[in-house]
Amino acid sequence: MAEVVTRPKLKQISLIFACGTALFSDGYANNVIGSVNTFLKRIYGDDALTGNNYSNTLSSVAFAGTVVGMLAFGWISDKLGRKFGMMSATAIVAFFSLLSAASAGAHNSLSGLVGMLSFCRFMLGIGVGAEYPCGSVSASEQSEEEGVAKNAQHRWLVLATNTMIDVGFVIGAFVPLVLYWIFRDDHLRAAWRVSLGLGFIPAMAVFFWRLKMEEPTRYKKSSMKNVRIPYGLIFKRYWRGFLGISLSWFIYDFITYPFGIYSSTITDAITGGNSSLSVVFGWSVVINLFYIPGTVIGAFSIDFLGPKATMITGLLAQAVMGFIMSGLYTQLSHHVGAFAVVYGIFLSFGEFGPGNCLGVLAAKTGPTAVRGQYYGAAAAIGKIGAFIGTWVFPIIIDGFGGTGTTKGDTGPFWIASGLAVLSAIVVILLVKPLTADGMTMEDEKFREYLMEHGFDISTLGIQEVDTTDSEVDVKSTEEKVATA
Repeated sequence: MAEVVTRPKLKQISLIFACGTALFSDGYANNVIGSVNTFLKRIYGDDALTGNNYSNTLSSVAFAGTVVGMLAFGWISDKLGRKFGMMSATAIVAFFSLLSAASAGAHNSLSGLVGMLSFCRFMLGIGVGAEYPCGSVSASEQSEEEGVAKNAQHRWLVLATNTMIDVGFVIGAFVPLVLYWIFRDDHLRAAWRVSLGLGFIPAMAVFFWRLKMEEPTRYKKSSMKNVRIPYGLIFKRYWRGFLGISLSWFIYDFITYPFGIYSSTITDAITGGNSSLSVVFGWSVVINLFYIPGTVIGAFSIDFLGPKATMITGLLAQAVMGFIMSGLYTQLSHHVGAFAVVYGIFLSFGEFGPGNCLGVLAAKTGPTAVRGQYYGAAAAIGKIGAFIGTWVFPIIIDGFGGTGTTKGDTGPFWIASGLAVLSAIVVILLVKPLTADGMTMEDEKFREYLMEHGFDISTLGIQEVDTTDSEVDVKSTEEKVATA
């Protein structure tokens, strides 16, 4: 008897991970490029890359591509289907991971190489960005299917999405280290190419994993694939929650990236400024491992506390850690072990709260009909925050006295910690709490809302969907319309 119950549960959890695991590519692609930049600086010289802004270009085009992917595939996810979007996203990531590895400039020129890499990074960013409104959204819909316990719906979604991103960050730091051990200083060109090319493997593995998938039942029942979407009505009902999630995502990404300055502080202090690649990459792995406890503990807390309360808790705790690092910076900088512990706790709280919860809230507070666009737009606003933060904070640091000065190293982070508190206030005021089966209840309320405004809800869904017990709520709503 136990086996009969277990099989559908395991199958459904497997579907959640099939949808969300491709976000591993996001973490891997975003983190591995830092190591690739390090390789390129060793090969061509630091001045050649820094003086021509090549490093910033490689990072910036990936941000741009990700935003384009989030926005474009948000529409594709809703109008052409979740599966089409997911399959397209993994194909893009796989292809341009290989093409990135094969990048070269005419006559071996550095500018040509970086130009080709930049193009591939932009296209790779589109594929990675597409996973948010396609893979994450589909995973969220699968998390409320039959076979998933009500007290574990958010947990499996988090483990399949944000936890996978964080694992991708760790692997993205570890792979270049292993490749450096293999190739050493004489073959750094092979090391950076293989680092990028290996991104092909997880993308293709997920591609084949998804081949036999069907559209989520919720999408089949409630999509607006074959009807004009009433954006005016949707905006009127959901603008408040969307604004809250988008602002919080913007602030979170805006402040998260600048805090990365502390990782170099810890590494330099512990190693005495050692520039050996094995040391630099090794400590990068250690620092990225700090993300894992936060996301895992948060995953097992989110169903009990609720996504909204969990996010507020994480933001406030992260702000406290940021204030501690800023206020006690001089003392902590002389005790590297204590500094590293506080920094690790700071990163963990970031994943425990907003890292885990933003995706859940974005995926489950809007209606199925526009879930891809709702999620994609909110995530894109977050990425824009990250992009702005990477450019603005160096200016802020210079304004406070420059890197290496106490004010220059701590001033911006007083600001960042204050913004974390502001983000928590935004969530409290604008974001509604979520419960188990939240999407099911929201779709029912959305149908009633459309009926009240004269929208023909019989046009919702994909018409060939089979009649199942799970559709009783849809039928009852349609009967109300007929009666009215």
